[in-house]
Amino acid sequence: MGFLLRLFSKNGLFIFFIFLQLIGLVLIFSRNSMQQSWIAGQTAAFNSRVSGYIDEGTSYLKLKQINEQLVAQNKALMTQVYGKDGSEIPQFRRVHDTIGGGQIYSFVDGEIVFNSINRKDNYFTINRGKRDGVLPKMGVMAPQGIAGIVINSTDSYALVQSVLSVNKIKINAAQKKTGYFGTLTWRGNDSRIMHLSDIPKYVPLQIGDTIITDGKSAIFPQGVMIGKIAGYEVDSKTGFWDISVELSEKMGNLRKVYVVKNLKKAEVQKIQDTLQATIKREK
Repeated sequence: MGFLLRLFSKNGLFIFFIFLQLIGLVLIFSRNSMQQSWIAGQTAAFNSRVSGYIDEGTSYLKLKQINEQLVAQNKALMTQVYGKDGSEIPQFRRVHDTIGGGQIYSFVDGEIVFNSINRKDNYFTINRGKRDGVLPKMGVMAPQGIAGIVINSTDSYALVQSVLSVNKIKINAAQKKTGYFGTLTWRGNDSRIMHLSDIPKYVPLQIGDTIITDGKSAIFPQGVMIGKIAGYEVDSKTGFWDISVELSEKMGNLRKVYVVKNLKKAEVQKIQDTLQATIKREK
């Protein structure tokens, strides 16, 4: 108490001055509409900024939940588009599978934990493995196109051969407009470009034509986006088109992927094995 008395005795005039200033400000702003409007505007602006910060914080906290919802929606859409043999893709003949409701493919979502694009044969690792049903020779898709093929898996992780591999990967691909198909490979020069071969030179091509998977293997569904034609010329050695395809998926920026599980793969492999046995007997 003594401290307060000493403080007021030493600074009484200054404190009285501040008191008068406060009274003056209250009278000015309470009696003058212009000052009242200014105060209201500043208060509204402050409240708006605070509300914005709160909304941003809330949105950030919800990002994980929103991302999980988007992944689930993508899986559902992929199953709807590619999961059944019978979806409508122009220029492709489809035979509907009546066993098990027509379901051919299911998908397992995963995230990239390691990726390379600057080697002759590239790989990436995903955080899904045998516990999730991920096994070798399963295709891997990204949101914008194909990404690779699983070559090994542990309980929790899988190693994937990237489509950017010179010697170890070939993809069955087709021009969407005409349905003519060939072999897609990477030549090691540019991570954005692959090359499609084996398409006859009488097939009409245009820059920007869409290239998709042709579904003739048990790895990828038919009709998955690969990229657009960026250029083409006749290969002097083969007489077929040599087509440059700009990939729709940026391989150096992979984050989310989807492993393709072919539910009929064992059955397809079984019938292919009988073909191999027949060929051996004929020899």
